[in-house]
Amino acid sequence: MRHGEISPSKTGGPDPIDLAVGARIRLQRHAVGLSQQSLAARLGLSFQQIQKYERGANRVSASMLVRTAEALGCSPALLLVGAEDQQHAADVQWLTLLTQNGATELLAAFSQIADPETRAAVIAITRGLVSETSRTKARKG
Repeated sequence: MRHGEISPSKTGGPDPIDLAVGARIRLQRHAVGLSQQSLAARLGLSFQQIQKYERGANRVSASMLVRTAEALGCSPALLLVGAEDQQHAADVQWLTLLTQNGATELLAAFSQIADPETRAAVIAITRGLVSETSRTKARKG
């Protein structure tokens, strides 16, 4: 690859940088208490477009990144932080997990559980559900 060329995603899916930017938009949107519909209205877009940005399915142009940052009350740099950082791959993995439907709600609810034993039980139940789902998929596959 020559200098200046953009490398395509190795998986054929969204580029990791687009995923990270989208995840940061979602996290900032949640932090300021906006719905996708509210953010879309502020930007003159459909909520489906906001969903696509947050999933990394559509790239956010530079001008839209600036407008989105303004609508979210933050700097564009906040939405880009880590794009060149050594922690980028780990950030993308965690941020991508947080973009899954229900992830931030589950994390918010979990953070309200004060009792360590109850927290451990919730984790055990969740792991059990994951194991059962994997076994079911294996039987069907």
